Amino acid sequence: MKAAIDRLVLGADATGEPNSQSLRLANRHGLIAGATGTGKTVTLQRLAEQFSDAGVAVFAADIKGDLCGLGAAGAPQGKIAERIASMPWLDHQPQAYPVTLWDVHGRSGHPLRTTLSEMGPLLLGSLLQLTDSQQAALYAAFKVADREGLLLLDLKDLKALLAHLKAEPQLLGEDSALFTGASSQALLRRLATLEQQGAEALFGEPALQLEDLLHPAADGRGPIHLLDASVLVHEAPKVYATFLLWLLAELFEQLPERGDADRPLLVLFFDEAHLLFGDTPKALQERLVQVVRLIRSKGVGVYFVTQSPADLPDQVLAQLGLRIQHGLRAYTVKEQKALRSVADGFRANPDFATLDVLTQLGIGEALVGGLEAKGTPAMVQRVSIAPPQSRVGPLSEAERMQLIARSSLRGRYDKPVDRESAYEILSARAMQAVEEAERPVEKPARGKSSAGSDLGDLAGRVVKSALSQAASQLGRQLARGVLGSLLGGKR
Repeated sequence: MKAAIDRLVLGADATGEPNSQSLRLANRHGLIAGATGTGKTVTLQRLAEQFSDAGVAVFAADIKGDLCGLGAAGAPQGKIAERIASMPWLDHQPQAYPVTLWDVHGRSGHPLRTTLSEMGPLLLGSLLQLTDSQQAALYAAFKVADREGLLLLDLKDLKALLAHLKAEPQLLGEDSALFTGASSQALLRRLATLEQQGAEALFGEPALQLEDLLHPAADGRGPIHLLDASVLVHEAPKVYATFLLWLLAELFEQLPERGDADRPLLVLFFDEAHLLFGDTPKALQERLVQVVRLIRSKGVGVYFVTQSPADLPDQVLAQLGLRIQHGLRAYTVKEQKALRSVADGFRANPDFATLDVLTQLGIGEALVGGLEAKGTPAMVQRVSIAPPQSRVGPLSEAERMQLIARSSLRGRYDKPVDRESAYEILSARAMQAVEEAERPVEKPARGKSSAGSDLGDLAGRVVKSALSQAASQLGRQLARGVLGSLLGGKR
């Protein structure tokens, strides 16, 4: 690891001198914005390298599949070599970085999972896009699960719980009015839709342990964790966004306060950031804004990557300490209005007109607005971004497999574990009810009896037979309610 790194060197300003930002202020969050093809991914790659060199852990979403080039040394040529030569002060050493690959489906990286209990009803409700009444029913179901000691690890656990509550509504107690037959069926339909999107792979065990994201590489550099979202973000964008929100919330809940440190503990890069806020319930968006505001005291920096700053709420934009704005296009009146808004977000530089430069920026150029030593906004600068030291471009399939095989986490997450949880517990209860209902009733030894006692014994047998049939029928209903919905059988 390079010694005494206390600044992030982004590139060269208009005078050819290095433009840098204090590492101490890097947990004040940031934004990388710009039109498609203007160089956002290369800027992200450069920043990830700088953080890793400083011993800071990185978690980033690889949307296009080319950010994984961080795992291989670069081979500068053409315009990249020319850019390096134009920065004589740049200590450019082609090298690979300590990359760990993740994939929700486990095909192009280690499987990435969490559990329904860890995600909670608020995030799950957003993922399922529930109405208010359906959200209330989900909260009621989670409340019963907590009270009954029923772990909700994967989707089949939740389906079992919903079927159980439909058969035993008295378990809901005072929340019974929230859990109607219609809401139960709606929840099951939403879960079925989620399964069709392949989202069931996200839920289960072994779940991601946050300490595995923070453990430094053998050489002391910060680990770089990349989530392959090249398919996920297109086929199940809501799943992608919900996982990132869960990760942010989990870090906030688990990490201790660090105060003002000389560097962040972890930096998150959230690409396609508009997905985090679009169609998000108001309660969840308010919670997200609050977490972004407070999580920096835990040593976590959040960097949003998107096309336009307008994709983020104003409350989030107001908290950003570093803005890197690549070129924008403004062909319509609406786009021109947005362009002025972007320009107004920087502290003006008397050497140029920010609004004019925004449409003149070439590939690999950006307007950069950071923070001065005291935390006040610095004047905007026009910066040529320095090329990364790793490969600009994706790994081959063989290189990716080699990286996974050499991973220090190999074998830790690769094999799923299905321990006893709500599904197993409720299935066992239902089968036990069936067995008890169908068990023959032992008859007591009979001695001499009168006609009256014979009539009483006959009445007793009739009552017992009726109770046995009722119990047997109830047991079968429970079994169908739990097992039928889980295994796809017809009711």
